Amino acid sequence: MSKENMINRARDELFSHINRCGVLQAEENDQQHWMEETIDYLAERYPDLSDADLQDLFSVGIRFCQPAIPHGRKRFGFDPREKVLEAPAPAEAEVTDVPTEELVPQEAAGENTLQES
Repeated sequence: MSKENMINRARDELFSHINRCGVLQAEENDQQHWMEETIDYLAERYPDLSDADLQDLFSVGIRFCQPAIPHGRKRFGFDPREKVLEAPAPAEAEVTDVPTEELVPQEAAGENTLQES
């Protein structure tokens, strides 16, 4: 098996483990620990991978666990299966006295402005 093919198989296996093991919903420290153990496991399964290859797999795995657009509970800040409470109604705006005089546009220095008549 070529080295590139071996790296691809190890990466695919890593992603498969990530998706099956529920590590995506874990806290960051737990993800880090899980990833270290999984990379050790992959090092045993693919002994021809170099330390640099394994470090690359570790980095790719961590990035996969922490996407730019979060998923699940982290995305919403709550468990979407939980009942969502309704937001309180906004307070009504206070109405102030508005002058009843008409406002008439007037040209001043090349700009339209409003002037009371």
